[in-house]
Amino acid sequence: MTEKLTEILKTEIDDRKFAAGANVLILKNGREVAYAEYGFRDLENRVPFSRDTIMRLYSMSKPITAAAVMILADRGKIDLADCLCWTVPGWSEAYYIGRNGKRIKARSQIMLKDLMNMTSGLPYPGAQGSEAQVAEIFVELDRRLRSDDPMSTKELCERLGKVDLCFAPGDRFMYGTSADVLGGVIEYVAGQRFGDFLKENIFDPLGMNDTGFYVPEEKRSRLSKVYRTNYSEWKVEHCPTNHLGIDYELRSDPAFQSGGAGLVSTLDDFAKFATMLHCGGKLNGIRILSEAAVKYMTSPSLTERQRRGFNWQGLNGYSYGNLMRHLVDPGQAVLMSEEGEYGWDGWLGCFFANYPKSGLTVLMGTQRTDCGTSALARKIVNAVHAEGLDR
Repeated sequence: MTEKLTEILKTEIDDRKFAAGANVLILKNGREVAYAEYGFRDLENRVPFSRDTIMRLYSMSKPITAAAVMILADRGKIDLADCLCWTVPGWSEAYYIGRNGKRIKARSQIMLKDLMNMTSGLPYPGAQGSEAQVAEIFVELDRRLRSDDPMSTKELCERLGKVDLCFAPGDRFMYGTSADVLGGVIEYVAGQRFGDFLKENIFDPLGMNDTGFYVPEEKRSRLSKVYRTNYSEWKVEHCPTNHLGIDYELRSDPAFQSGGAGLVSTLDDFAKFATMLHCGGKLNGIRILSEAAVKYMTSPSLTERQRRGFNWQGLNGYSYGNLMRHLVDPGQAVLMSEEGEYGWDGWLGCFFANYPKSGLTVLMGTQRTDCGTSALARKIVNAVHAEGLDR
């Protein structure tokens, strides 16, 4: 299996110039089945992409944010039906932009459940309407990133509470800043910084010692560079960028701790989180979540109407819920899988999938822009299932 995975990585990196380097970790019932790595985390200095490579998770941060929300639900600290305008300081009642460009007061308000399901109407930055309003906030976030007055998690949350939505809350699915707002909500409810809550309740108990919102000086040599593929010249190029308000250098604890994109980690660290979910919220005798919370978190949540908006290419057969994809129709998928598979990926190509029926976990790491669930990730998943590891 390791040889097979290595050959796939080699072909994609050497021949197809997919990325500078990548690694893969496969688990079965929490036990390692295979590990493979190939290429470089620092191409210019020929530093290999190794097992201890620290990577920017980007959107693969979202499942960890969802787990933090469910911890608070377990403790009776939040109600997923809570409306943000009633419970979060600075939030206004919801308005959205109609098809005619008219500003309309919504009949319903954003609930925490809407944030968990990306049905809030809050977009990511874009060029027009509500997306342009969010873009203005993120431009300011980036401008203040290394200033004496950086935007905090709570400030971003409050600022997003005043933008117009793309549609009435609960109307449909749309990927956006919902997880970043949840980071602020967690700070208000828990009475501590989002990163401190994650460290105290998830990272330290699970031994995720390389996971956080920045990389300390003693670990910086392990942080991968980010690359892009230049197809016109058929080569990979270093691409330093502060995408979505995440400081590329990651040298210090940021004021804005992004619940949607801000974490760094290693495959071994994330494997502990994934295995904890596989084991019903418990790992090595330490309980993080109740079994009921894990069951809720790892189930699809979109209604049939909402799911029509979840029509991303490559995610045929999937639904969404609690900041993760959920496979509901394997026959429609474009990769080999099993019903009930859940997980997520990131902008730089990190990928995570749990398979509850077979006990498999597939983790892939790379640092290449504009990836998501890539062709490489699908080839890895297909190769794993072809080996019969799901039996």
